[in-house]
Amino acid sequence: MLQKSNKEECICIFYIDFKYQDPYTLISQMKNLACILLTFLVFSCKENQIPPKVSELPNIVFIFADDLGYGDLGCFGATDIATPNIDRIAKEGIKFTSFLSASPVCSPSRAGLLTGRMPQRMGINSVFFPESFTGMDPEEITLAEILKSKGYRTGVVGKWHLGHLEKFLPLNQGFDEYFGIPYSNDMSSVVYMRGNEVEEFEVDQRFITRTYTEESLKFIDSNEDEPFFLYLAHNMPHVPIYASPEFEGKSGRGLYGDVIQELDWSVGEVLKKLEEKGILENTLIVFSSDNGPWLVMEEHGGSAGPLREGKQFTFEGGVRVPTVAMWKGKIDPGQTYENLATQMDWFPTFCKLVGAEIPQDREIDGKDLSSVLFENGNRESDTFLYYMLSSQEGYREGDWKIKVPFAGFGGTRGMKKVDAHDTLLFNLKNDPGETTNLLGENPEKTAQMIRAMELAVMQLGPLPESKISRTPADNSHFEYLEKKKKIDN
Repeated sequence: MLQKSNKEECICIFYIDFKYQDPYTLISQMKNLACILLTFLVFSCKENQIPPKVSELPNIVFIFADDLGYGDLGCFGATDIATPNIDRIAKEGIKFTSFLSASPVCSPSRAGLLTGRMPQRMGINSVFFPESFTGMDPEEITLAEILKSKGYRTGVVGKWHLGHLEKFLPLNQGFDEYFGIPYSNDMSSVVYMRGNEVEEFEVDQRFITRTYTEESLKFIDSNEDEPFFLYLAHNMPHVPIYASPEFEGKSGRGLYGDVIQELDWSVGEVLKKLEEKGILENTLIVFSSDNGPWLVMEEHGGSAGPLREGKQFTFEGGVRVPTVAMWKGKIDPGQTYENLATQMDWFPTFCKLVGAEIPQDREIDGKDLSSVLFENGNRESDTFLYYMLSSQEGYREGDWKIKVPFAGFGGTRGMKKVDAHDTLLFNLKNDPGETTNLLGENPEKTAQMIRAMELAVMQLGPLPESKISRTPADNSHFEYLEKKKKIDN
């Protein structure tokens, strides 16, 4: 009998002399031979088993913080908050120091990330609320839909904030699984949803980060043998801020710092799980934030570091977000990319990574970052249009940024006071904090930037009307009673 395996050729010869054998001896020898053959076949089959195939497609883990400031991580200069796990991603991968969100507010920035398109092209110019009847149109093509078409298992854990009616929820936007809060944690009716159904009406916000982490680890456990896309979108550090009891009082920046250190712990748990499963080296991990810090919330609102202003404004503090990425063995460790890149760039980058075609039936505003990540190269374009909601407020080209005149804002409990200003011109390479207006001494550059901005806006073409996120309640009955009371008095 001849048996071959992958490793070596084995030749086994069994000989029985049928002559001169009495029947009982012959039967006994044949039984022994059968046992030997059976044992040999079992071990041969084991030798010939094909080992589990490691997917040629990488896993993708995208971790998104909410309202995290540029100055809130150790790798971006924070000395009073310890973030060793996020710092590890920067050390073992790449740090982006001029990475721009699609918007300085939440829902538009998330729409830009998931579609690679300017949110203004979708009419998403404000945040959605629990009373919203609108959301991101299911006709939009999301990262999840692209990756799912290539065989990925797709899951989102955390804050969605692109519409909470069923047709707008993740399961209708390319995700196989969803667990989380469908909007911001300061809104009414904060609930945990699983799929399209409410799973829990009472949410203890102290444990949101821990709960999201546990759900994420379960997702990795159940999908380790196939390529997966995990979108972990934390609600923290959006106000109201909470940390688990074991993290309270641990940082050097009060409760806000405690919250960030728990987020860093969460990142560490994800990295540890990927290592335990032996799939870290086949996983691209990105950590970023949806927009800048909510500075009007004071010590509960984070820090923009050296940058000017924060969330809700188109100065750099509102849109430049701390971003790091790693993929062991693929992205050279210790890189810093100082040129412009945007949240919308992940869409074409992931398309390229998995061999998917970028949709041709719509404008995709993001640019492929493959050369930046894997070749120490540069992004294709160095321009960016700054929008706050539907208002076009600035333009960047290379190191230069121009801002249009601003009437000022007097301030409310939810939005910081910012003074009025005329046209502003900055060189962001020399002045990332936007402290010095170079308009007067650079008239030619100013004129060139204005022309380029106007052309960029014109090339957008007609944009849809803004989606209505909510309408005011009619309180005329209360006004009537108040008026009546004044007359009677």
